[in-house]
Amino acid sequence: MPHTARISIVKHAPANFKALINLSASVKQSSLGERLVELVNLRISQINGCGFCIDMHWRDLIRQGADPRHLNTVAAWRESPFFSEREAAALRWAEIVNAQPHADASDAEFARVREYFSETEVVELCYAVGTIKAWNMLNLSLRNPVPEVPAPGF
Repeated sequence: MPHTARISIVKHAPANFKALINLSASVKQSSLGERLVELVNLRISQINGCGFCIDMHWRDLIRQGADPRHLNTVAAWRESPFFSEREAAALRWAEIVNAQPHADASDAEFARVREYFSETEVVELCYAVGTIKAWNMLNLSLRNPVPEVPAPGF
């Protein structure tokens, strides 16, 4: 991939960019908690192949104090001992929502996620998936590269 974006999403659509930034911020401030949102962001970005977002959300989790060894197993969360049942339920639901319409958010899967999340939290989880999926699509289609030098503080 080239090391420059095709088009700047900030320069050419600043109002849309700001709206998506605000949506991202509201998702992080939801009752899910920033760590869980960042785990979902990392996992969905892995599935969708967005290097920019994988790098960003891995660094955000490290900044929050996450163990790198735990983060290295996010792609294999089903086999990993590092995630709580609640986190595993969120990751499973996020994968299903991300894969729609090719995956089925069946009543059984919905009942499973509801064991760990309130109705509000399920909606917030869906917003989290929709938001990171939008970022992934923008970054991939416009080829926003992983920065060679991370932003200050990372």
